[in-house]
Amino acid sequence: PTMAHSKALLVLENFIGGKFVPCSSYIDSYNPSTGDVYCRVPDSGKEEVEAAVKAAKDAFPIWSSKSPLERSQILNKLADLIEHDLEAFAQAESKDQGKTITFARTVDIPRAVHNFRFFASSILHHVTECTEMPTMGCLHYTSRAPVGVAGLISPWNLPLYLLTWKIAPAIACGNTVVAKPSEMTSVTAWMMCKLLEKAGVPPGVVNVVFGTGAKAGEALVCHPDVPLISFTGSTLTAQRITEKSAPHCKRLSLELGGKNPAIIFDDADLSQCIPTTVRSSFANQGEICLCTSRIFVQRGIYSEFLKRFVEEAKKWKTGNPSDPTINVGALISKEHLEKVRNYVKKAQAEGARVLCGEGVDPLALPPGNQKGYFMLPTVIAEVKDESCCMQEEIFGPVTCVVAFDTEEEVIKRANGVKYGLAATVWSGNVGRVHRVAHKLQSGLVWTNCWLVRDLNLPFGGMKASGIGREGAKDSYEFFTEVKTITIKH
Repeated sequence: PTMAHSKALLVLENFIGGKFVPCSSYIDSYNPSTGDVYCRVPDSGKEEVEAAVKAAKDAFPIWSSKSPLERSQILNKLADLIEHDLEAFAQAESKDQGKTITFARTVDIPRAVHNFRFFASSILHHVTECTEMPTMGCLHYTSRAPVGVAGLISPWNLPLYLLTWKIAPAIACGNTVVAKPSEMTSVTAWMMCKLLEKAGVPPGVVNVVFGTGAKAGEALVCHPDVPLISFTGSTLTAQRITEKSAPHCKRLSLELGGKNPAIIFDDADLSQCIPTTVRSSFANQGEICLCTSRIFVQRGIYSEFLKRFVEEAKKWKTGNPSDPTINVGALISKEHLEKVRNYVKKAQAEGARVLCGEGVDPLALPPGNQKGYFMLPTVIAEVKDESCCMQEEIFGPVTCVVAFDTEEEVIKRANGVKYGLAATVWSGNVGRVHRVAHKLQSGLVWTNCWLVRDLNLPFGGMKASGIGREGAKDSYEFFTEVKTITIKH
């Protein structure tokens, strides 16, 4: 690009050893709501990762020897600084990711702040185990120590939210980190780096290397001095991470895709169920791994549900993400939009009915957003269970609605995919709610609600939706090494 071209653009730099370091080559990052390049992101590889890992290793002895209370105070300070700049972070997240300013303000950035506060608190409340063997004159106890340099790879859908969900527990436990955000949404991570010194985070404790998965991500996963990888992203990438890290026996936490069912029984309270299910289908443009994309409705209420659901979905406004009245922003990229649209085309080719959205309703966009990657909330009915639209993660504003007859049948169908991340059950019958929740192959089950999270409790999926759990106790166990000590007296 010409100098004039690059002057107008935001240029990010890697953050290594407490300093911003320029990179020899860069990649373009697009503003999804306009289709224009607005940012240059370092195209890091082995060399940059090597420097970051070295900085993290050098910082480890001092950081790991701090008390939990000292680390807690630093995490709280960082939370305060991000909260102070909440509006700037929200604006940046919305512009970079395409999500609505409302969602960034009310979900992404507050949750990033909460992640630091939560782990700043939880780190103070862990206890280790102790057992006695009086007959042997022995006492056993466990002690926990940080693992070392943690490699953290986060996705583009909830950029700062999911990055801090990894950084916070990792450093709270005394590890140092090398993080790689998605190359498509790196701006808020870079903004956070600017606050680290002020928060009192020593140089080298948090290093951020920007770039692609194929280059920067691979270098991090293959590095012999990074014993632990936490990854959120696609199941396909996770398979590669597993293969590449196997020779080093790395510890992995993998939070992957979902094809989450909503099961709506005929005794569900539709006045609650319909608005919540519209939200669970289309929030953040459907780009949340917990979104419901298969809606099973008991036959008795199927036609009423469908009519009311489509009416509600049509009320959601798609357009310029910086407009606070908008519900649906832009999808992350041109390629992703194309992929999501192709699923709708496949469903139509198979004889399914598209009731609203893509290809059915006109999409009117403001002049500045004509080239953006927008799509209307799309509802598809009469899809066969074996269709790719019911089996594969679409990760866009598309949901499929089908009818079912019995409890037994719907459990079998809900479980009939390779994923098992989240599920929602809607019913007024308490016994049924518990029965169904126990039988669903799913790491999380919400009943009569969606996305109500207690960070104390385990988060993660079954089957192809991942390995491991994260939460207060679970993240602590993942980010520390346990040792059993026996004393004979």
